[in-house]
Amino acid sequence: MAIPNTQERTVRPTHPGEMLREDFMPDYDLTVASMADALGVSRQTVNELLRERRALSPEMALRLSQLFGNSPEFWLNAQRAVDLWDAKQKLKRKGAHIKRVTAALNAVCDQVATEDSAFIAEAARQAGERIE
Repeated sequence: MAIPNTQERTVRPTHPGEMLREDFMPDYDLTVASMADALGVSRQTVNELLRERRALSPEMALRLSQLFGNSPEFWLNAQRAVDLWDAKQKLKRKGAHIKRVTAALNAVCDQVATEDSAFIAEAARQAGERIE
């Protein structure tokens, strides 16, 4: 059973480029040039990813998963976490206050409750008339 994470994260998630730069490249003794060659992309593409100037694309996730033997979802989930964090921070800086839309649901519930009350009152009135 999973424990829900209710605490707000205070540190930016690790960018996939940092993972590559700090963990994968040293472990596999890769350089920018050798990694670019193995992935079939330019050195500039790899360098921009490593410097966190470029987001990881689904295609790159597939290439990395083939190179390192892990799943593309591993790479995409890491990028998604960074993207969500960045978007949330941007909204906070802008001071965007978005209120949840509940008015329509509340209005429907109020209408149903009113109709039910009226129906019950009318039924009770009619039942009272028949008894007398």
